[in-house]
Amino acid sequence: MELERTLVVMKPDAVQRGIVGEILARFERVGLKIVASKMVTPTQEHFMTHYETIGKMITRRGQDAYDSNLKYMVTGPVIAFVLEGVEAVAVVRKIVGSTEPKAADMGTIRGDYAHVSFGYADSKKKAIPNLIHASGDADDAKQEIIHWFRPEELVTYETPLESFQR
Repeated sequence: MELERTLVVMKPDAVQRGIVGEILARFERVGLKIVASKMVTPTQEHFMTHYETIGKMITRRGQDAYDSNLKYMVTGPVIAFVLEGVEAVAVVRKIVGSTEPKAADMGTIRGDYAHVSFGYADSKKKAIPNLIHASGDADDAKQEIIHWFRPEELVTYETPLESFQR
């Protein structure tokens, strides 16, 4: 099994609530390595590419859900980072929990820090505040990383654990 990289984006609600450090620590505790990070305020065009060109959100959830999400995502800065590890995409998805916080298991990021359902958010015509984006699969991860980071922003280094495992 080879190492994999995946994109994670702390959404405006995670940044605004001041829980970025707590969330990031969960990934580090399982041994995932941060190989890129930055705080940014992306444009609507940036999010269009991320959520529709790559993620096909309109196809999956409809135009209203996409529009609500876009409006929400530009309400403040986000923190984007790339994590590296064995089967990193699946590991991150497991730690993050279900996209719908109401359905997320306790012990996951969304299960511990959010609770809103799709139905409630849709009835209010608002995006679901679910704290974090995590790449859905390895192909999405590759496209998203290229979209969010220039190659020179991705770093390579060895952790003490990796050195020991050699």
